Amino acid sequence: MPLRVKDAMVKQVITVDEGSTVKEAAEIMNKFEIGCLIVSKDGKATGILTERDLLKKIVSQGRSPARTKVSSIMTTPLIVVEPEMDLEEAAKLMFKLRIKKLPVIDEGQLKGLVTLSDLLRFQPHLIRLIKDLSKQLAPKRMKKVVNYYVV
Repeated sequence: MPLRVKDAMVKQVITVDEGSTVKEAAEIMNKFEIGCLIVSKDGKATGILTERDLLKKIVSQGRSPARTKVSSIMTTPLIVVEPEMDLEEAAKLMFKLRIKKLPVIDEGQLKGLVTLSDLLRFQPHLIRLIKDLSKQLAPKRMKKVVNYYVV
């Protein structure tokens, strides 16, 4: 059974209104210790604000975070995936587009966020699961494959 985006995504996504100031957004990011916020307008995801956006579009340009609106520096258009998308396809999309974060949208609603870090963290869980299942349930021929491929 292939792994899906919904298996690895973070379900509680922190958002910020696009009318908020960059300073307010940075305070939210600090409070929750996160590297990005999904930007919304009227409850719909419209963009993403990342630490990189803050560095490139505020700090390096000497702009005022207290006077700059999130809408003026957020990244758009928003590249999104669906919860049922294969994890491998999501990873390929990230590398192809050179992005590390993908909001997960289902029927127009924000359902989660999957990041490259989530994918990398998810992999060890799979390996442990396969090892445990192999020890408990696998016939000899399956154990041989697991032992060969899994260090």
